Amino acid sequence: MKTSIPVSMKNKFDKVTKQPEKDVQDELSPMDPPDGYLPPSVEDVPYEEMHVFLQKLIDEHKDISKELNNFEETLLSIQENGIEKETNSKLSDFFQYIDNHSLPHHQREEKVLFPLLAERLIEKGEHSQGPTPTTAVDMLEDDHIKSMQLAATVFNLFALSGRLPDHDSRLVVLDIALEQSKALVELLRLHIFREDSIVFPIAHKHISKEEFDSMEEKG
Repeated sequence: MKTSIPVSMKNKFDKVTKQPEKDVQDELSPMDPPDGYLPPSVEDVPYEEMHVFLQKLIDEHKDISKELNNFEETLLSIQENGIEKETNSKLSDFFQYIDNHSLPHHQREEKVLFPLLAERLIEKGEHSQGPTPTTAVDMLEDDHIKSMQLAATVFNLFALSGRLPDHDSRLVVLDIALEQSKALVELLRLHIFREDSIVFPIAHKHISKEEFDSMEEKG
């Protein structure tokens, strides 16, 4: 795989690897139950009732999910046939999508939505009881960091597998790349589920229309 890692992804990876790990798992257990797809009881909000700012984020999630489905198909093809010219091209397309679409999506959430949402959750008492209050926003930001770290790792593993001269070594690295790719897909799918099913309905409840209008202008 000859494609070099996208510059903005590399910058993001360099940045996040210097940040300390957030230990929010124990403090945010309601967001991370034994089965991550069985969330705590949150009042459902129909898509049509959400502000257009949240609707756009949900729509972008649908696009990301489609790309994850395509990526999974590519992984299956690699498992069966190895990396061929067509699958190599599809891998490059996926990482370009991460760079050009997923990164801006995460950044918009972090810069525009998350600060006010975290403030409201603390005001409403919806936070951990530890020395430093943490909210669902901390877990989502942690997901963003982990997903970009993992995406950069997977990219480099696929690139390395194509450059190793020893056949057995290539297969070992390729196998690791596939396993880490599956972990990336699951992480992003669970993250999207958490946002769409838990966090966005909470944001709808705690943030006013006028405040969302302001976010829409910024975003």
